[in-house]
Amino acid sequence: MKIFVAGSTGVIGRLLLPKLVSAGHEVVGITHHKLNKESIENGGAKAIIADVFERDSILLAMKEVQPDVVIHQLTSLSKWNLSDNARIRREGTRNLVDAALEVGVKRIIAQSISWAYEPGEGFATEDVPLDVDSPMPRKMTIDGVVALERAVSEVPNHVILRYGMLYGPNTWYDHEGILAEKIRNKQVPATDGITSFLHVEDAANAALLSLDWPTGTINVVDDEPAAGTEWLPVYAEALQAPQPDLHPVCNSWDRGASNAKARKDYGWTPLYPTWRSGFAQSLHKDYS
Repeated sequence: MKIFVAGSTGVIGRLLLPKLVSAGHEVVGITHHKLNKESIENGGAKAIIADVFERDSILLAMKEVQPDVVIHQLTSLSKWNLSDNARIRREGTRNLVDAALEVGVKRIIAQSISWAYEPGEGFATEDVPLDVDSPMPRKMTIDGVVALERAVSEVPNHVILRYGMLYGPNTWYDHEGILAEKIRNKQVPATDGITSFLHVEDAANAALLSLDWPTGTINVVDDEPAAGTEWLPVYAEALQAPQPDLHPVCNSWDRGASNAKARKDYGWTPLYPTWRSGFAQSLHKDYS
């Protein structure tokens, strides 16, 4: 297939592009930075300069490519900026979807998150509503997710991948990542809030496999949602950082997510089934 990838140089996109090429697809990655063009082409894909916030730019690129599938992996993770991510989810997604519909694209795969569910007991399944009544600043994130998922659902065949908290190369949890630095400085307490993690390589593999998945929404998370009092000491040890202070409280929405549907219905198997071993494997692996 001819595949149009937005977010092709992000933490997932840079792993996804060579996987798509190796699978025999014709891949086009967009970037608004000319300096990223070479890295896209080095992965075997064609690069196009386009800005997702400029409707005409994206429409022109989409008309040039005439893709069978659009894969939306756009995020703003280089800094801790909720408003940037919310804008990408609202405006960037809207422009991508409108351009895709204009040229007759029938299938889209989009990145969402698995920690947007409303409070409740147990790990959240895909049937749990999103937390639309949450307070600020969380509401900014939820509103962005809602806008993204509604827009993507306008494409006849769509797969929404609700990823867990990403770790691995170039994420916040990498050696030089934002979280790693905070944890080295003992700025992150270990709470009872539950997080579902996902290694970026598993995220990229899921995006590849989802080309054949049915329309719908799917949690893509590892097997072991865990409280911060469990996972944070393990991560700190793998990072060779000081052990965190314990602060056994949490937000009501920090409940984790279930991957039962992905595993049982879709046959998805993560390469990193748990953060318990994945943190150390990731931090000590050479990805060069």
